[in-house]
Amino acid sequence: MAAPAAAAPAAAPAAAGPTPLASASLYVGDLDPNVTEPQLFEVFSVVGPVASIRVCRDAMTRRSLGYAYVNFHNVVDAERALDTLNYTNVKGKACRIMWKHRDPSIRKSGQGNIFIKNLDKAVDTRTLHDTFSQFGNILSCKVAMNDQGESKGFGFVQFETAEEANEATSKVNGMVLEEKRLFVGPFLPRGDRENSTSERRFTNVYVKNIPEDVSDDKFMASWAEHGEVTSAKVMRKEDGTSRGFGFVNFKEPEAAKKATEAINGTKHWGGEKTVYAGRAEKESERKEKLKKKYESIRMERLKNNQLVNLYIKNLDDAIDDDKLRASFEQFGTITSAKVMRDKERPDVSKGFGFVCFSAPEEATRAVTAMNGQMLGSKPIYVALHQPIEIRRQMQQSQTVRQPQMLPRFQVQGGMMPPQMPMGFPGRPGPGQVFMFPQQMGPGGQQFRGGQPGYRGQGYQQGMGGQQGQGQRRQGAAQGYQQGQAGQAPARPQ
Repeated sequence: MAAPAAAAPAAAPAAAGPTPLASASLYVGDLDPNVTEPQLFEVFSVVGPVASIRVCRDAMTRRSLGYAYVNFHNVVDAERALDTLNYTNVKGKACRIMWKHRDPSIRKSGQGNIFIKNLDKAVDTRTLHDTFSQFGNILSCKVAMNDQGESKGFGFVQFETAEEANEATSKVNGMVLEEKRLFVGPFLPRGDRENSTSERRFTNVYVKNIPEDVSDDKFMASWAEHGEVTSAKVMRKEDGTSRGFGFVNFKEPEAAKKATEAINGTKHWGGEKTVYAGRAEKESERKEKLKKKYESIRMERLKNNQLVNLYIKNLDDAIDDDKLRASFEQFGTITSAKVMRDKERPDVSKGFGFVCFSAPEEATRAVTAMNGQMLGSKPIYVALHQPIEIRRQMQQSQTVRQPQMLPRFQVQGGMMPPQMPMGFPGRPGPGQVFMFPQQMGPGGQQFRGGQPGYRGQGYQQGMGGQQGQGQRRQGAAQGYQQGQAGQAPARPQ
């Protein structure tokens, strides 16, 4: 009798198993760009009736974004598809299936999301999923891949609850998988990582401006004074000469920081150049820093040239750089003058150019005096040059302020049906004669030719010079009065 009582508590967690996030809609990611809805229907229809499938595409190019949504008629079929078709190969790529969450805050909150690094190249998403599935319900699992489909050595797993994520972190962190020791920790977005650690801990130090006569042993001894060094090397060319930079790796981050502060900015080995020592950065970090640096320099240059650089168009074909400079040099000091020419035919002018002055006041005088003036055989247009970024921002702001209007005779969903009137009431249809209101009698009766109220007759006679303007008005008024009195003139025989 004790066995059933002992089994009862074990069954309790299973009863609470169904996730409240479950629905009949699935998210299918990591798709090949050429995968279409019919191909996905062939894959998912084997587990149950499919209600709809939509491959998400770019609004402008209509290219696939690499993911889709599959909707089933009931939750049971969706669960079966998630269990049996996850990581199925579709057009050469293993698709990743997860529940579709209508509330985006669940994904963006990062709750239950963990980060795994130092993965072996052989570990794919399925292997990572099988490793962590024993700790709870996995909402999303992915190993980061490069463009060649090779693992980058790290991945992400998101659990349904933070408790499941904490348990997985505590038990898997430091575990060996495919002969590599894993690091598992809570996932932090890039912005949070940078803000939370104003001083990043590091052990690898990059050193440059090293004198050519510094050997590897001398280089190692200089850094060993500040802490235990695991490796130190001066990078050299094929002939053995120094390339002027090297790397030092410490065992403890505190020693690396202490050594960097002591040597950075000094002439430690007696060279002519000041030594730089700092945290060794990844290539992606260096590229990002250089990109921001060059972008700020470019924007500063554009900002400075915005009020001194002139755009001139409608130039005569005979105008070259020298003639353009001579035409504008009376207004101030010109730093550059250029007529744009065809790349394939350098002797052919594109009809526009640029003149840059040394001061904004000079450029303003040139715009005021030269805009609309004849230069050669053409009147030129002169204005301050606007960089393409500023022009795009202005176009976008104008688009936001002026919402797109529907055409006059267009309704939501298409054109108006042809049987609907396209003008005001009384307008004739195809093949009918247009009648003015003066020609209409009670009940829509129309006065025909030969009668005093026939405006068309008076109009035609007036055009022929046979009847004056006053007679036409009198005839139209008479016809209108007859119509009001209910006198419908007889049709001509």
